[in-house]
Amino acid sequence: MKSKLKRWGREALVIAMIFITIVVVMDMWRAPKMPATFDSTPFHTLDGKTVTLNALSEERPLLLYFWASWCAVCRYTTPSVAQLVSEGENVMTIALRSGDPQEVSRWLVRKKVQLPVVNDASGELSRNWQIGVTPTLVVFYKGEVVSSTTGWTSYWGMKLRLWWAGL
Repeated sequence: MKSKLKRWGREALVIAMIFITIVVVMDMWRAPKMPATFDSTPFHTLDGKTVTLNALSEERPLLLYFWASWCAVCRYTTPSVAQLVSEGENVMTIALRSGDPQEVSRWLVRKKVQLPVVNDASGELSRNWQIGVTPTLVVFYKGEVVSSTTGWTSYWGMKLRLWWAGL
């Protein structure tokens, strides 16, 4: 019986390693490309603030979350991002082609989430970044991209990426 358990354990480990390798390769393949001078470009949030990625990521890592109101996977990721915001983590979000600022604000109220949002109604920001998948999460520190991932990510996955970037 012990030999069966050892064999199953080894097989589970091999399957886990294959899965992790696939995830890492997919993230590298779909990684967004930061446009030149994007880190110093001023953006206007829905609440009227003007921000730059350089300023936001200077002191501690910043989670930049590209999402859309029409994105099915974002329905599961956005509450985790909102939880990070409520805990005081450094987060900025970009709403992709989700309508005008009033529509995005109404969507946030309807979903009962509070996020700092830059509205990308025309999709220009996402095109400049070559975003092909929503959601996309990018971690910045001191104006540099530290890591990125696409698709569903857990609360702990985001928290771990922010922690790792700060080391």
